Amino acid sequence: MLNTSLERIGCFDTVLDPYNGITIESKDLPSTKEEFEINLNFLINEVENKRNLIWIYIDIKKSDFIPICTQRGFIFHSCDEDYVLVVKRLKEYAVIPTCANHTLGVGAVVINENNELLVIKEKISNIGYKLPGGHIDNGEMISTAVVREVFEETGIEVEFESIISLGHFFPHQFHKSNLYVLCTANPKTYEINIQDTHEIIDAKWVDVNKYLEDETVLNYSKAVVLAALEYKGFIKANHEVLCHIRKDFELFFPIESKKLV
Repeated sequence: MLNTSLERIGCFDTVLDPYNGITIESKDLPSTKEEFEINLNFLINEVENKRNLIWIYIDIKKSDFIPICTQRGFIFHSCDEDYVLVVKRLKEYAVIPTCANHTLGVGAVVINENNELLVIKEKISNIGYKLPGGHIDNGEMISTAVVREVFEETGIEVEFESIISLGHFFPHQFHKSNLYVLCTANPKTYEINIQDTHEIIDAKWVDVNKYLEDETVLNYSKAVVLAALEYKGFIKANHEVLCHIRKDFELFFPIESKKLV
C-alpha cells in the first residue's frame, strides 16, 4: 500500500510518495513569487534531513516561479501543455523515477467477411496505402483508441478483438521512443465516410491477397496483416483479476489463457 499521507509545511500542502519524497500540486502554490520563495526556503530547510525528493508542479500561469526553483537546485523532470514538473534531490542516493520516455500509437487490421482489408492513404505520406491508426491520447485505453482512430480515418465502426504486434521505434518524436500497438478489430459497419479529411485523402476496402502482393505497400504492414491472418494474438482479460486496483486498466493475455479471460 502506498503511503500518501498529507502534511502542511509552511503554506504548502505536501503529499508523501513511495520514494520518500514530497509532492506539491500546482493548485497549492501561493499567488505571489515573494510568498513562494519564502515558503520554499522554509520547506527545504524543514525536510532536507528526512526526505529524499521534493516535487513541485508549476502551472504555466506561474512560470515565473521556475527560476526560483532552479536557483535552489531543482531540475526539470517532465511537462504537459499547461505545467512543468520540477524535482530537487535532497539525498545523493535518492532515486528519481524516469519521466515518460515514449509515445504511444495504435493501428488496426480490419478484415471484413469478403476477405477485404480496410486501408487508408495519408496526405503527408508518399507511401502507398497503409493500415489505419494514430496516437493514443493521454489516459486513453488501447481498445478505445483503436475504435476511435479507425472511425476518424475511415468512418467505419469497429469492435476491438486482439493485440497482434508490438513495435518499438527509436528515435521518434521529441527524442523519445515510440511503442506502436497493432490490433485486430471486427467491422460493425462497411460504408467509408472519412471524418479526418485534413489528414486522410482516401480510405477503401481492398482484397487482402492483392494488398499483400502490392509492391507499394511496406513489408512491415504486410507482416502485420500476415500475423493477423495466422494468429489470434492477445485478447482482453476479465478485469476481475485486478479488481482491487482503483485505476483504469486493460489486461491482455494469449487467447489460450482461458482461465483469465
